[in-house]
Amino acid sequence: MAKANAKFMAPLTPSEDLAKVTGAKPLPRTEVVKKMWDYIKKHNLQDSKNKRMINADATLKPIFGGKAQISMFEMAGLLGKHLK
Repeated sequence: MAKANAKFMAPLTPSEDLAKVTGAKPLPRTEVVKKMWDYIKKHNLQDSKNKRMINADATLKPIFGGKAQISMFEMAGLLGKHLK
């Protein structure tokens, strides 16, 4: 169990697009998600009618695979594509 947790906490390097939100240094996935939410809240990108939906701005669109809006559940999978 500790091994899986260590992998979960392992710092991952963000892609160039993701680094615009999180910064370029490697971070654990949990920190990446936290920074994404900080960015989303700071720029008021949560859909006003459906809080589970996130609207993309010019910075987030490349991270979201070009989509204008994604669900918070989709975000985790899309972030995975931007972390190495």
